[in-house]
Amino acid sequence: MNKLKIQVFSVIFLILTLFTTAIFCGFNMMAYSREYKAVERSITQAEKMGGVKALPNEGDGDFKPVRNMDEIRFVDITVYTVELDNTNKIADVINHSNNSVSDEEIKQIATTMISQSFQQSIGNLYFADYSYSYQPYKSITVVDNSSTKQELRNMLFYSLLLYFLLEGIIYLSARILTLRITKPAAESFEKQKQFVADASHELKTPLSVIIASADALESNPTEHKWLDNIKSESERMNKLIADLLDLAKSEEVDDKSEFAPGDLSKLVEKSALTFEGVMFEKGVTLTDDIQSNIIFNMNQYKLQQLVSILLDNAVKHSEKGGKVEIALKKDKDIILTVTNEGEGIPKGEEEKIFERFYRADSSRNRNENRYGLGLAIAKNICYLHNGTISAKSENGKTTFKAVFKV
Repeated sequence: MNKLKIQVFSVIFLILTLFTTAIFCGFNMMAYSREYKAVERSITQAEKMGGVKALPNEGDGDFKPVRNMDEIRFVDITVYTVELDNTNKIADVINHSNNSVSDEEIKQIATTMISQSFQQSIGNLYFADYSYSYQPYKSITVVDNSSTKQELRNMLFYSLLLYFLLEGIIYLSARILTLRITKPAAESFEKQKQFVADASHELKTPLSVIIASADALESNPTEHKWLDNIKSESERMNKLIADLLDLAKSEEVDDKSEFAPGDLSKLVEKSALTFEGVMFEKGVTLTDDIQSNIIFNMNQYKLQQLVSILLDNAVKHSEKGGKVEIALKKDKDIILTVTNEGEGIPKGEEEKIFERFYRADSSRNRNENRYGLGLAIAKNICYLHNGTISAKSENGKTTFKAVFKV
């Protein structure tokens, strides 16, 4: 069971982590791409937006184009233009923003670009202090990345904090979801363990008696009481095995191969009639209120078994001179009820009585060869027919109610 929980937790945690990681990476990549394009755009604009004014050359009438770079201004980013002369030497440094860096530092950057013939370098905006664009014999554009670098780093830092916070939430959520998802499996596993333990216990007792009686019979062949013990315990084992097989069959909740429309009213009447002799011997009166002609798509054998289990349970828990009532009605749903007077269900155990091997009085049930499987079988039969079953005791009466959806 622990292995299943680990597997479920791992799958949930991995899926949610991958989803969160994708969002985290996507967000930061988009932010980086936006800033990268902004720097690239600033460089391009600085190169293209330089105004051109015509000044005559001395001695001839030709015109020499001169960039009017002093008029260009950038608000959100710090940009410099390093003008070059005809010999590709630094002629002037122009600041296009309010922020300023020393001209010497800008000149040093420009000299490096000229010496290494870099055409353009934006670099990693998380680490690079400057971005450049070099046009030989014309100009070098230098963009200060300080504010961009700080903004991207802050964004990365806070998104990482949020990411780890979300990972903590995901971890707790995965734990909770794992418990909720595996709860039915855990309950089923525990019930299976309990079932095996109870079945083994029930089989162990008669087997022990049979073995002991066989040993005693071997020592005293003339003592027939040992044979009687062996026969009695064998019958108990046979009854238990039959009940276990019925329980296993009743749990096949998807097996509707033997379903067919039938008259449920006649089936209930017929099942009730078979108990008249048993009730007469115990001094119990049977009354019925069965609505006629209720047609229902059902497995007739299993529903007859359901009625028999409920009536047998009612008779066994009725006092001498008591009364058992069976009723069948159809309104929005089909409702079958069996009520008996006498021993009631202990308070708070109305749900437990439908569990396997549950017995309120173990010693009494053992003497009657009853193993607490009947009502568990009845519950499974109801589920097979898309129905529910419940029980309650009040005012000296116990009522079992099965409701089938039409």
